[in-house]
Amino acid sequence: MSKGHGAFVWYELMTTDTKAAEEFYDDVVGWTSQDAGMPGGSYTLFKAGDVNVAGLMTMPEGALKMNIPPAWLGYIGVDDVDAAAKKLAKLGGTVHREPEDIPSIGRFAIVTDPHGAVFALFKGDGSGEMPELAQNANGNIGWHELMAGDLATDLPFYQEMFGWAKDQTMPMGEMGDYQLFAHNGAQIGGMMTKAPETPAPYWGYYINVEALDSAVARATARGAKIIMGPMEVPGGAWVINGIDPQGAAFSLVSMKR
Repeated sequence: MSKGHGAFVWYELMTTDTKAAEEFYDDVVGWTSQDAGMPGGSYTLFKAGDVNVAGLMTMPEGALKMNIPPAWLGYIGVDDVDAAAKKLAKLGGTVHREPEDIPSIGRFAIVTDPHGAVFALFKGDGSGEMPELAQNANGNIGWHELMAGDLATDLPFYQEMFGWAKDQTMPMGEMGDYQLFAHNGAQIGGMMTKAPETPAPYWGYYINVEALDSAVARATARGAKIIMGPMEVPGGAWVINGIDPQGAAFSLVSMKR
């Protein structure tokens, strides 16, 4: 199992108005945007400095017809996409888009865990290693959070799939436990059983910003809705959960208000 197996390696926003979303995240996060120059399609790169962090694309027609809202998608690296997709299915997950190649980029598949949380499997083609940002660098995705269908069964699923290690468990009273998990010895996220009123399990991604209050002010000025926070979390960081102007859930995190 390689070092990259089980690491979140890419993020993608699928939305209804890419120009508005580009302006929103560039302003709120401090990203810069650049057309990827993909033949036959439109794809925008979000960059933190010189490093590509995420992608932006228009929602596929099929998703729009199914009334699927705009959303962020996380890509988890694997050593073999086809083998990982087969393993996922055996473990109770579902492969929604069979493995296929992205020319000159790599191979991917769109999948869900046994309770329906969506993510992607990815293996680069090895043509070049992307530079990495520190986990807590401004503009990077600093934390990954699963609102699980059932923590007791979903945690073992992800451990088996990606080799994630169970880390610190944080009791949250009536909400249940918040379970931290690690990859290659570093904490990269947490998961807990979703609240009954939450419609479906989902993955959320926390974007590092320099200062939370000013980022929130920019977000709300552009039409975002803050649905939780600012809230201080263990370790001294401050977080918010929000909905961007096109309807995609997003989260921000900073060590400074």
